[in-house]
Amino acid sequence: MDFLQIGVVLALVVILAIPMAKYLTNVYSLEITKQDNMFGKIERVIFKLSGIDTNDMRWQQYAKALLLSNLVMFIISYIIIRFQGVLPGNPSKIDSMEPLLAFNTAASFLTNTNLQHYSGESGLSYLSQMAVIIFLMFTTPATGLSLCLAFFRGLTNQRSIGNFYVDLIRSITRVLLPLSILIGLVLVSQGVPQTLNPTAIANTLEGATQNIARGPVAALESIKHIGTNGGGFFGVNSAHPFENPNGFTNVLEILSMFLIPAALPLTFGYMARNKKQGWILFSAMGLMLLVFLSITFINEKNGNPALEKIGLSQENGSMEGKEVRFGIAQSALFTSVTTAATTGSVNNMHDTLTPLGGIAPLAMMMLNCVFGGDGVGTVNILMYSVMAVFLAGLMVGRTPEFLGKKIEGKEMKLIAIAILLHPLIILVPSAIALATKLGSSAISNPGFHGISQVVYEFTSSAANNGSGFEGLGDNTPFWNISTGLVMLFGRYFSMIAMIAVAGSFLAKKRVPETIGTFKTDNSTFLVILLATVLIIGALTFFPVIALGPVAEWLTIR
Repeated sequence: MDFLQIGVVLALVVILAIPMAKYLTNVYSLEITKQDNMFGKIERVIFKLSGIDTNDMRWQQYAKALLLSNLVMFIISYIIIRFQGVLPGNPSKIDSMEPLLAFNTAASFLTNTNLQHYSGESGLSYLSQMAVIIFLMFTTPATGLSLCLAFFRGLTNQRSIGNFYVDLIRSITRVLLPLSILIGLVLVSQGVPQTLNPTAIANTLEGATQNIARGPVAALESIKHIGTNGGGFFGVNSAHPFENPNGFTNVLEILSMFLIPAALPLTFGYMARNKKQGWILFSAMGLMLLVFLSITFINEKNGNPALEKIGLSQENGSMEGKEVRFGIAQSALFTSVTTAATTGSVNNMHDTLTPLGGIAPLAMMMLNCVFGGDGVGTVNILMYSVMAVFLAGLMVGRTPEFLGKKIEGKEMKLIAIAILLHPLIILVPSAIALATKLGSSAISNPGFHGISQVVYEFTSSAANNGSGFEGLGDNTPFWNISTGLVMLFGRYFSMIAMIAVAGSFLAKKRVPETIGTFKTDNSTFLVILLATVLIIGALTFFPVIALGPVAEWLTIR
């Protein structure tokens, strides 16, 4: 039954990804499409009121527009969160957020990470939840989608990389907003609250008074998953029955966060006029997901040896930190999808996963290309594809080409920077945190699990995921500053590098295919791509995996 549950959900992902890919191809087309009749008038009003010039941009202009718009959003968001205590829209009288926590929160939601060092229901006012959190949950995935499609255009020889503001607005009006409204209404029908009334006060059977938090939950939940945002209205995230009431909503949330990331590699195939190319990318990411999902499911299903030794039955698997209404299968699937799609939403506590069960979500964030978030994950797998072609070309003496464009030193330097930056901003801060009291004092479980807690926190930040081993006491100046900077570095440095690569490819002349051209749409390339990703990942991260989860597993057997 467990395998059937998982198989049906994954089959639905594939079925839904195909029409979604076709839709996205039309959304981001540089030509006039039928969608313009439906959305064009609304978008033209927005462009006119905003003073947006819709002409095509050079990659430098695209990068500048992306960075400046995100900077303005960061400043506005920080001010609202910092002074929410004196602003309207605060019926529960929640205090203003202190400066460093406000910095971390604004950086977190700006970068599509949604790491929370505060408790959702008690840390933010309704104004902050809507004007900052929900607002950024639309604009940040829209930014990621815009970058992704600009990268697609550069690689597939379009006339330009497009216009950032046009891509941003289209991402919201044509993709994120319609889907979030639809899913939000379904969630409300299942019992997810959507209200502006203050915290409810109830009298229990014992005569005590209980404060029941509520608010505009459904609106946040829908875009949180469609936009691969993560975070949660409540502190326990999608394990809370107000966020995720039953098995149906659990499957709906899994499909929501996986829909766009699964469709994007197929979208690339359509734009490249080579469907096989899209399916090769999809297959590479899909195979990695299946392997890591199997690792988590099998280890959680087998139970925790440490608990079994003290007489606690593990017949139903390791249920510590999991909701009975979801069980092992739906918890393992949710855990794998949320870290593969870098959403960060959780329906169980990752800190309570078995050591080997926790390796899979950690590894997928370290690789950061197993589907990934809205846009960014597909860009990363394409980055590895270019590297795989370059390395294969060197080994067999062929000129490295990808989709008819020669790969030269400039592109490889930028890709190398992006690949090296990711482990750098994970491992260096982790070493500092473990070596100093500033970071190690937050560890609730000293020893090998403590290493896992620290590494998971920085990996989640760098991958813009946002989930955590929540046993870590992370609301301190050190953790707020360090993870805030890691989130910003992990988001924007790689974005700039990838836009530059797109601009470089776009400027190249297409070379005709010859008998010596290395094919990238067959099973041989699939194997080479997987080998490139896994070898680079293993060489970079295996030592710290061995010090954390592997060592912990060996000690509890």
